[in-house]
Amino acid sequence: MFTEGMDFLTEAAVALTLSALLSLLAWRMRLLTSYGSLSAFAVGSVIGVFGSLSWLVVLLVFTFLGFAATRYGLVQKKERGVQEGRDGERGHVNVLAVALAPCLVSVLSFALGMQGTMVASIAFLASISVAASDTIASEMGVMYPDVWLITTLEKVPAGTDGGVSVMGTAWAALGALLASVVGWIVIFPADPLNPLLLIPVAAGFLGCVADSVLGATLERRGYIGKHLNNISTMLLGSLLAVGLYMLL
Repeated sequence: MFTEGMDFLTEAAVALTLSALLSLLAWRMRLLTSYGSLSAFAVGSVIGVFGSLSWLVVLLVFTFLGFAATRYGLVQKKERGVQEGRDGERGHVNVLAVALAPCLVSVLSFALGMQGTMVASIAFLASISVAASDTIASEMGVMYPDVWLITTLEKVPAGTDGGVSVMGTAWAALGALLASVVGWIVIFPADPLNPLLLIPVAAGFLGCVADSVLGATLERRGYIGKHLNNISTMLLGSLLAVGLYMLL
């Protein structure tokens, strides 16, 4: 959805500038590695140019929400060896794994002439909701010792692929809700109470559950890695959101 009053070139220039500044800020704050920062610039540019500035803002809100969850309890996470990177920073692989699905939605919406449509925005928001739900559940869930494998309910150590906890699941639901509500307000400020908001909330939480199931099965057996799991479940969340939208 292009910002009202802006033409394509103006909005693209704003997107590139905003992506560059915030990627540099994330690098200076040691939230991203140098390659992670370059990847973030590329991702932000694709979403801002082919999607919209409002989509880019949603991505940025999610990104810093994820950074906050990553840094929360970092000392304790480092003691258990479950932190990202050395000090919670994320590299280019992490960035691309989380951003591929929303980038794909952005490019497809542009190619199909569906920019600004409700269904495209919901698909984009659903992918972000899955990422937010999974990130917050993972980063906050490892703080709790009582973890069970989602497929067998076997007790496992915190941080185990496919491991879930009561509090982690609650954080997953909160993450999907928070990302969807904030994203909806940013994208649709004139229609904040639309019941279609529930679609990305549901898709985000179910995508996170699917991430745990794949983690407990294919990922634990070495058939897929963590990042392919992330990409797959975010795409699944977008497809699920589109399917629910078409049914309603």
